[in-house]
Amino acid sequence: MNLRSWLLSVVFLQLSFTAVSQSKTLTAVKATSVPRIDGDLSDPVWQTAPVATDFIQNFPNYGIAAFTKTEVRVLYDDAAIYIAAYMYDDPSLIRKQLTSRDGEQRQDVDYFSVFFDTYNDQQNGFQFTVTTANVQSDAKIGASGDARFGNFGDKSWDAVWQSKTSIRNDGWVAEMRIPYISLRFAKKEVQSWGLQFNRSTRRNNESAFWNPVDPNVAGFINQFGKLTGLSDIQPPLRLSLSPYVSTGIRFNPEGSGRDHDWLARGGMDVKYGINESFTLDATLIPDFGQVISDNVVNNLTPFEQRFQENRPFFTEGTELFTKSGMFYSRRIGRMPGGYGYVQGVYGGSPDYEIIKNPSITKLYNAIKLSGRTEKKLGIGVFNAVTAPMEARVRNLNTKLDTIIRTEPLTNYNLFVLDQAFKGRSSVTFTNTNVIRDGSARDANASALDWALFNKKNSHSLSGTLRYTKIFGHTPYSSQYFMNRDTTTIGGQRYLNPYDGYTARLSYSKVSGKLQHYTTVSVESDTYDPNDMGYLQAANEVNYLAGISYNQFEAKGKFLTYGYNMNVHYGWLYRPYRYALLELAASGFWVFKNFWDVNIEVIGQPIRSNDYFELRTAGYHLKKPAFVYTEIDGSTDSRKRFFVSFEQAFYKGNISRENKYFKSALGFRYRFSDHFSLSTDFERQHDHLEVGYAFIKVNEKPIVGYRSNRDMSSIVSGVYNFTSQMNLTLRARHYWSKVIYKRFYTVDSDGEHIPYSDPMPDLNQNVNIFNLDAFFTWDFRPGSRVIAGWKNWLGSDYEETLPGTTYRHYLSNFKKSFDLPHGNEITLRIIYFLDYNQLRKKK
Repeated sequence: MNLRSWLLSVVFLQLSFTAVSQSKTLTAVKATSVPRIDGDLSDPVWQTAPVATDFIQNFPNYGIAAFTKTEVRVLYDDAAIYIAAYMYDDPSLIRKQLTSRDGEQRQDVDYFSVFFDTYNDQQNGFQFTVTTANVQSDAKIGASGDARFGNFGDKSWDAVWQSKTSIRNDGWVAEMRIPYISLRFAKKEVQSWGLQFNRSTRRNNESAFWNPVDPNVAGFINQFGKLTGLSDIQPPLRLSLSPYVSTGIRFNPEGSGRDHDWLARGGMDVKYGINESFTLDATLIPDFGQVISDNVVNNLTPFEQRFQENRPFFTEGTELFTKSGMFYSRRIGRMPGGYGYVQGVYGGSPDYEIIKNPSITKLYNAIKLSGRTEKKLGIGVFNAVTAPMEARVRNLNTKLDTIIRTEPLTNYNLFVLDQAFKGRSSVTFTNTNVIRDGSARDANASALDWALFNKKNSHSLSGTLRYTKIFGHTPYSSQYFMNRDTTTIGGQRYLNPYDGYTARLSYSKVSGKLQHYTTVSVESDTYDPNDMGYLQAANEVNYLAGISYNQFEAKGKFLTYGYNMNVHYGWLYRPYRYALLELAASGFWVFKNFWDVNIEVIGQPIRSNDYFELRTAGYHLKKPAFVYTEIDGSTDSRKRFFVSFEQAFYKGNISRENKYFKSALGFRYRFSDHFSLSTDFERQHDHLEVGYAFIKVNEKPIVGYRSNRDMSSIVSGVYNFTSQMNLTLRARHYWSKVIYKRFYTVDSDGEHIPYSDPMPDLNQNVNIFNLDAFFTWDFRPGSRVIAGWKNWLGSDYEETLPGTTYRHYLSNFKKSFDLPHGNEITLRIIYFLDYNQLRKKK
């Protein structure tokens, strides 16, 4: 197909359908007096506002009237928008569990939500939720929001607003005040916003919306109603400061070089509304100590483990920056690149002592600028600067110290342009740039992403074009790069500057019970976005297709069910060689008692070629054909006692040993409306895992057939004293045991050749333990006190035990408590200051 024909096809796709849905409209009324937010709707001003009612079920029976009546009124003035909701019900049936902020999902509590699409672009919005216990939840919503699975948006965003609830003799009441400082909207004399209300009633799992939300239609914001007549509202000066102070003490494990460290820090977060649409967020001398520990594992794969982002500055309001998927914020403040070198060379040396080797890169500051113009153009700028990091090692013979630079001064920059069009269509340009001090590696990456939907929102054409350029000195790794130009400096081999690209094109039917997609993607062997993004490996060509059928209305024994079939045909990009053929089929069912079950079968009917496992250019590993089956599900989450389970089985065709089992079981018990406790256990055992043995002979990689067993247990609990005060605890123990059975080399076709020469002991027995406990008190809107205690095993959060002595999980678990642990106790106080409130008081 030539370019002209392709463009005509896109235009035809956009214009070939017409809209068929009608949306509800509510007229805004300006308040003549300010209603008091007290959970009592007796203020006469509420009677001047029209009523939004006649809610329609989305689940469990789409299209019918809600079981109970709901009435909502909306007022506004020059400072805020006000919501009054009356949820009629039998008071004895109302669920009132206390939860942590943003924790209402799958809990035994009723709640009410209001949604605003302030730009009226059907792609960006805000959610404000309050439960019967007056616990607040809020989120920023993007075009990917989906009401079918309760996935509305990014809940890490926390706004400052007021709410109050009360139980009445015929239902419950929610009253909300949302100041304009917590919203963004264009400056117009008369505003028209997208508007939606949602009521969740837990006893029957009903989710009902004011404007109907059809589960067979893709998207959520595009199914909002309208709020019209907002006249002469002026965006306020949005300036707020959140200074903080923190203190504490860290007792380091044995072997860390220091017995303890005193922790004292102070800094500030700043939010400034440059104009009515754009906000500047800055964090100065941030402190990220009080975050939950990562779920570290014994990673035997050739790819780095990806961790969840838990630092508030990098999770709040980043929906524009993460839209293209090129921003992996854990790159910023990561472990210094030279940390492992120092530990490996000097950690076990009898002649040296490591005095200091920081495991986290210090962040000087970071800023975010984001917003959307009246023409629906989203603009985002992110910048962060990390400090140079240094290790100090001491020669025990000469008593002289040596300073080793482990991470240079680095600047991270991200720029985004996101143009929203009518309907759900959009085009996004993203650029990331990383500049390091001196001759260290620099990187630049650019991406163009588009998603085009027809007017009926039934089909889409989406794609990406991305280009990366690497400058400076990159240490050579034979893992991914074959026949690349290199330069040797000081005995170290470096790659010369290189560039790469990737492209993807996808055509999908996105609405209706029957949906399907077809995707083609290409990644060159030198495409490398990993300075600021995350990609396991490039050098791939993938052909994917799938079809699904979903029944979202109750039928027979089921509330909803669905089936999926997918095909993945993969090749190496350079040289163009076969990689894998994978077929997958799955089904899920939600029963009328609100239990659910999911079954998935994945198979590779012919042997695959793994070009990355051996971490050595020119070598690949032929892996066996297999069939993998998994079943998982859960009981009714409304009940006090809730159970989730997972069972999986894998069978390969190498030998009878080639089997894999996985079992997972989770329990949660709600002791009261204040206290709940959950435990999760998981066990995996691959009896004959085929993989790299982390050793080479004459520069040839050695393949190991190994038994790989790991187990983890997590205990977590929360006690909510009030809606603003809670205590959370989470403890995790992880054990991994790897026993090598026999060894092989590979020939030019990746076939396994027995290797009989003596080998060193490569077996592993790894234990990791973390405990995190936090007491949180939101003593006023936006202000918080957090007291934390963290306990961990080993100086690097892990410890290796002899494999022959501690062969079982319980013996490892018991021994873990005899090993040296670290402890950290901290106190942090954050105080929110709103310039507008300070000005009024003055």
